[in-house]
Parts: sequence; structure tokens; C-alpha cells
Amino acid sequence: MIAWVIIGALVLYWVAFLFWAQSNINSVEALSGAASTPGETYLIVGSDSREGWDHPDSTEGERTDTIMVLHKPESGPVALISIPRDSYVDIPGHDKNKINASFAWGGPQLLVETVEELTGLTVDGYFEIGFTGVGEIVDALGGVELCYDQDVSDKNSKMEWEAGCHVVDGDEALAFSRMRYADPLGDIGRTQRQQQLVAVVAQDILSPATILNPTKLIPVTAAGLDAFRVSEGTGVLDLGKFALALRSGMGGNAVTGTPPIKDLGYNVAGAGSTVLLDPDQIDEFWDKIANGEYEPGTEVGGIG
Repeated sequence: MIAWVIIGALVLYWVAFLFWAQSNINSVEALSGAASTPGETYLIVGSDSREGWDHPDSTEGERTDTIMVLHKPESGPVALISIPRDSYVDIPGHDKNKINASFAWGGPQLLVETVEELTGLTVDGYFEIGFTGVGEIVDALGGVELCYDQDVSDKNSKMEWEAGCHVVDGDEALAFSRMRYADPLGDIGRTQRQQQLVAVVAQDILSPATILNPTKLIPVTAAGLDAFRVSEGTGVLDLGKFALALRSGMGGNAVTGTPPIKDLGYNVAGAGSTVLLDPDQIDEFWDKIANGEYEPGTEVGGIG
């Protein structure tokens, strides 16, 4: 009898939890309505909003600080590809420019259309996290461990770092993911640290220590729901499906990296210094991502 009472209480708890989570999902019109392509494709975006940021910053407006394409092919390894925000690309209805300009000009919908034109993949789900949201999730988790093998004192990102691995709070995690001026690899180095942060946060959220502990799961979920906005029509089950795909994208068998890059400092009148993706390799690259043709665990792209 006691066992049935406990089971019933657990069922009620999870029903209430799922109903609460569903009612607190923030959605935004983002998907293009283009014909589906094989597999599942998600666009993960970190918006560069300064609202709530504790440090002085002269940047105004909103841009994409992080752009990642998560693709689960019908067969083959899941891929998590970071697109440098300064990538010089075709933007539907506009002249070519940095890819983050599409977000500034047309919000999530134009960014989705731009990514679809670049990759040939139709985006099935859009997941955007606000600038301060990462920090709130990290704090709700009680901090996360990150690693970087160089000493850093960077006034732009406010990153102060001693080479090695450290448990960091939300503000430190944000600085870790934003720093590029003190990184010899610039934007590429930053995308590598962003992928590391996303991997660690996802791993901690999906761990039994979080999932099975209501006193931790609820504040972490609340922080995530406050921080994220997702494409219209996304429900709790869709979030779970995305989480599973993301966990695969963080595993050792995933394909990770960037598209092939020809020039990190490609100067364009009216756009400034941009990242030129390699025109001789880019189409083949995305075809192989779409079809799951890379070997599991391959790190792709980078400067050719």
C-alpha cells in the first residue's frame, strides 16, 4: 500500500512538473516553413543582449554571439557545428554580410533562412538563449568546471583565468564563452570554448544528480525556461527530444568543429573584418554533415 502511495505521489509530481514546464515555455516565430530535409536539424543561438549584464559595455542592440547547428542524420554520427558569427554569407533579401547581421536585421526568422541557405538543411527547431541566461543556468547548477590551458586577463570579456581547470560561477562562465581578443585563434577559439560550456552544462542538466533531485531540477528548469525562447509549437516532449540529440552531439562519437575557413580576416567594404568560409569546400562539407558521412568523433573545419 505504501509503495502505491509513493508511486502515485511521484506520478502526480511529474505530471505537475511537466504541466508547469509546458506553461512556461517562451516561444518565438522562427521557422521558415521550408520543405523538410532528411534527419533532424536544430539551430542553437546565443543572443548578445546586454540586458541585466553587470559590467560596463558600450555595445547596443542584439546580435548572435553563438550560432550552432545540431544535426542528427538518418544514419551516421550526430554533428554539432559552430558557425563563426562574423562568417561572410548570403543573406536572403539583402547583400552579403556577416551572418549575425541577419539576426540584427530580421530576427530569428531571417537567421534561420540564412542558415538554411548556407547549409542546405531545413531547421526543425530553434533554441535561443539570452546573454545572461547561460550564467543563470550555471548558477542554478551550483557552478560548472571548465578548462583552458592559458593565463588570460581580458578587459573586453572580463575573463580572468589561470591556466587549468576551474569550477566557475555564471559570470565567469559568460566571460569564458565570450573571450576572443586575448585568444590566438580569435573567433575560432571562442567557438571551441562555447562548445565546451554547452557540453558541460548539458551534461550536468541531464545527469541523475539533477534529474532525480527536485530541489535542484526545479530551479535549473526555471532558469532554463526564463533564459530560453524556442520556435513556435515546441512542447516539453520536443525539448526532451532536443536534449537527447544535444547529448549525442556532446558525446565522443559526435562530429564537432566549424565549417572550413579560408580567411579569418577577410576585409569587406561596409562589413569590416569578416570570416571567409572556403568556397571550394563548403558545399561538400554540409553535404557530408547532412548525410552523416564523417567518421564518428571527427573534428572538422577550421582554417584550411
